[in-house]
Amino acid sequence: MIYEVQTRMYNSWENVWTDSLDDTIVTFATREEAQADLNDFLRELAYAVKAGHLDDFNPEDYRIVEVTS
Repeated sequence: MIYEVQTRMYNSWENVWTDSLDDTIVTFATREEAQADLNDFLRELAYAVKAGHLDDFNPEDYRIVEVTS
């Protein structure tokens, strides 16, 4: 199975996570890998809020889904 982290974009969900080297969409082999990456990202956002670089964020704007081919 393949998983992806999706971001709420207005009223829909999209996978906008890309590899910074080549802009390919990022997917994960396991739910655990996706969750670990999402946890790291949310920690970075929380730090940005604490440091005053970001007003706020909502963790509910991110989810992990199984990708079906």
